[in-house]
Amino acid sequence: MSWLERIIKKTGLGKKIPKPIDAWIECKKCKEQILEGELAANTHICPKCDHHFRMGAADRILSLVNPDSFEEHDHNLSSADPIKFKDKKKYKDRIKASRKAGGSADSIICGTGKIGEHELELCVFDFFFLGGSMGSVVGEKITRAIERAIEKELSLIIISCSGGARMQEGILSLMQMAKTSAALQRLAEHKLPYISILADPTTGGVSASFAFLGDVIIAEPKALVGFAGPRVIEQTIRQKLPEGFQRSEFLLEHGLIDQVVHRKELRDRLDHLLSHMRNTPILKNNAE
Repeated sequence: MSWLERIIKKTGLGKKIPKPIDAWIECKKCKEQILEGELAANTHICPKCDHHFRMGAADRILSLVNPDSFEEHDHNLSSADPIKFKDKKKYKDRIKASRKAGGSADSIICGTGKIGEHELELCVFDFFFLGGSMGSVVGEKITRAIERAIEKELSLIIISCSGGARMQEGILSLMQMAKTSAALQRLAEHKLPYISILADPTTGGVSASFAFLGDVIIAEPKALVGFAGPRVIEQTIRQKLPEGFQRSEFLLEHGLIDQVVHRKELRDRLDHLLSHMRNTPILKNNAE
């Protein structure tokens, strides 16, 4: 052991400093400092400027469904490494690291829950797991959720927050676009409602498949929604894009989505929509 290594071992120099229990976070829009706990309590919305931060799948589920009503399915499904992909790190090592960091088995959580009086199948992407990318597991879990909805005659809600198809699985990830779209066609044939919610970002193969196949398509405020990113489009067409291009408000104005809904209003909006789509009464407290 060298003299430098002995000093490091004795003093702890160079070790990672533990994250404070309640750290400060800077809002990237207004640049204000916000306590992490305050942000979480406010459903990850900046209390100063109303900027919607990205939100983990578990927190999204808790903010929407009735307490203790959510039952997760297919948690044990995990991604394989079909093409032995490796860049700076092996694909299987990236999967292990993402699981360890967030606790999710993959970039989507699917299960059965209730919003108001409506039992439904809910699929929620987790952007913090490999950018919410869509691999074989994501396609399989969504397809199984659709099949459960058909079997139980339930509505389906998918909350997308994804960078698109997962390149580490090659063509197999792209096949999930067709797989999930075909499953949604069966759901439509059974006349069961499907509401698609687009969070920031919803891009690539996710936006090119099930995200835009909803009976009703809702987006969060200022969410980036599109196939390729604005920079790639500008470099391709060699033109400056309009202000706000690919943001949810721009898409609403041009008829590509149905509604832009604030995160705090989303639960009640979904309850109202499902009541109309399933022809069931709206709870009095939600109607107020």
